[in-house]
Amino acid sequence: MRMHVLALACAAAVAPWAAQAQVSVNINVPGVIAVAPPAPRYEAVPGPRAGQVWIQGNWYWAQNDYAWRPGRWEPARPDYDYAPGRWVRADGGYRWVEGDWKPKGGHGNGHCPPGQAKKGRC
Repeated sequence: MRMHVLALACAAAVAPWAAQAQVSVNINVPGVIAVAPPAPRYEAVPGPRAGQVWIQGNWYWAQNDYAWRPGRWEPARPDYDYAPGRWVRADGGYRWVEGDWKPKGGHGNGHCPPGQAKKGRC
C-alpha cells in the first residue's frame, strides 16, 4: 500500500510537466509560401506600343517576405495572348503560377474543354 501511495505521489508531481509538452511540426513544401501575398498594387497601364504587350507587375517571394516586381513590356507574339501569372492556393499555402503565352481562342478552335478554364489552361 505504501508503494502505491509513493507511485501516485510521483505521478502527480510529474503530471504538470507532462501536460505542458508540445510538438510542433513545420513541413516545408517547395514552392509553397505559407503567408498570403499582399493585394496587387495599382499600376497605370502605359499607352499602347506597337508590337508590344504590357505585363502587369506582381508580388514575388524574396527569401522571407514579398517584394514587388514592376510591370514591363514584352514583344507580342502573333496568334498568342498573354495569360498573366497569379498566386493560387495550394497545399495549405500559396504557389505562384508563372504567366505564359496561350494560343488565341483557347486550344486553337475557340473551344475550351470543361474545367480547363478554371485551371488557367485556356
